[in-house]
Amino acid sequence: MNKTMTVNIAGMVYHIDEDAFFILNQYLNRVKEELKDTDGGNEIYLDIETRIGELFSEKIRLNRQVITASDVKEVIAVMGEPSDISGSGKKMSYDETYSRRYRRMYRDPENRLLGGVCSGLAAYWGMDPTLLRLIFIILAIFGMAGVIIYIILWIILPEARTVAQKLEMRGEKVNLSNMGEFFREEFDNVKRGFKK
Repeated sequence: MNKTMTVNIAGMVYHIDEDAFFILNQYLNRVKEELKDTDGGNEIYLDIETRIGELFSEKIRLNRQVITASDVKEVIAVMGEPSDISGSGKKMSYDETYSRRYRRMYRDPENRLLGGVCSGLAAYWGMDPTLLRLIFIILAIFGMAGVIIYIILWIILPEARTVAQKLEMRGEKVNLSNMGEFFREEFDNVKRGFKK
């Protein structure tokens, strides 16, 4: 019999055994330590915590409601080590980072002209969104098919809001290294925008 406790991870309540809590707490403390001098460290930490919560939700089943130490270790293996955030850890291979199995289709809110459908599809297929926009325009000129397809995709495809969703849209593995790199790119873009 193991002692369990209740924890709140990214707004979701989980029951976790004492050993798992100890491992998770150490891991999150190391992540906080790694992010303490990083611009936007709190935002990165919240996204990391959200992703951990998503992974825990996948582990919960009807017959098992408690997160165990092995579950926490599996999540840590997926997320990577905190040293990966700063790039001081081992680099991932091309196959690990750009594997197709991590790619999901979303609407891209950052590169959109209308609904983000074309830019999201372009990110999914790894092509230029301008080409897809032209295809939809040509379909719209020769009939309503382009407009109807676009509207249906706009309704069906979710918008990539979180860092994890944006990484999945680009086909990158959702782990600490890639999340840290994503935020560094975002802050560099914001800095360049302020300079202009």
